[in-house]
Amino acid sequence: MGVSPRDLLDVPEVKPVAPTFAEYVPQVEEAVSAGTRRVYGSYWKRIVGEWGDRRLDEPTALEIERLAERVRVKVVRRRNARGGRSAVEHFIAALRCVYRHAVADELIDERDNPARRVAKPRRLPNTRRGLPDDRIAEINETAATTGNDPELDTLILRLHIETACRRGGALALRPQDLDPDQCLVLLQEKGDSVRWQPVSPTLMRHLCDHAEHRGALASGGQLLRYRTGKPITTRRYDYLWQRLGKHMPWVAAQQISTHWLRHTTLTWVERHFGYAVARAFAGHTDSNGADGGTTTTYIRAGLDEVAEAVAVLTGEPHPLARHTRPH
Repeated sequence: MGVSPRDLLDVPEVKPVAPTFAEYVPQVEEAVSAGTRRVYGSYWKRIVGEWGDRRLDEPTALEIERLAERVRVKVVRRRNARGGRSAVEHFIAALRCVYRHAVADELIDERDNPARRVAKPRRLPNTRRGLPDDRIAEINETAATTGNDPELDTLILRLHIETACRRGGALALRPQDLDPDQCLVLLQEKGDSVRWQPVSPTLMRHLCDHAEHRGALASGGQLLRYRTGKPITTRRYDYLWQRLGKHMPWVAAQQISTHWLRHTTLTWVERHFGYAVARAFAGHTDSNGADGGTTTTYIRAGLDEVAEAVAVLTGEPHPLARHTRPH
């Protein structure tokens, strides 16, 4: 018959048929965290709208670049926009996330991953920076004398200034995340990171009072709330900074936001206590050390050192601080 044993062994491998984007993207959405869905959701919706009936192995790198350009052109223009760079970066990252799962499921080969061959746009230098003391004082004064809930707004500002936390960390706070005896708050931020952060006795007292008087203590839910007892959202932050911008033109002109407070505090901590304490203060101690090399594995700052920085920053003794320098 002209058939050798080798011919019987050399059976061509049958590759599985790749699913369409409309079939596979919803599966990826169910597998990722809520934060990832929030960041990539709109881009996945755009991908399904454009390529819903196409299989994952059909688009080329050039087609991805063309769709990325359409995303850039249609991005909503804001005062702090940078030409749609961020939108393109998130679009490519969202597509890479889909293909990363497809490779893991052996639906496509890593060599056939087109998103891997498309470069993200180079990030421009960050325009945020630490604010001087007089500007921070002006922000606090304006927040305390304007608006429909100055008590809430000043508490939000002090929380971010003392802890350098992100908005997500503040919004995730619950009454059970407060340790009044040791003046610690449990921050849960992006990347599912969790850390205990020292705060001053004054801030802890006001957080506990806020939880009790606005219903969070009874319900056990989100800590920061309106007077009605309804939990706040990111809309409160938007309202706060829009209001501050109306009273202080420099806030609106420079697009000052809550993240500037993080820059301000971490810059101050680094200048007075060094890089290791600033890194721990920021919650970066559990990273792989790529930002500072292998040495950061050996120079991690302890909770007592962060507490000492908080004590000097606020001018109040902290129960975990071993030594307190002059304010």
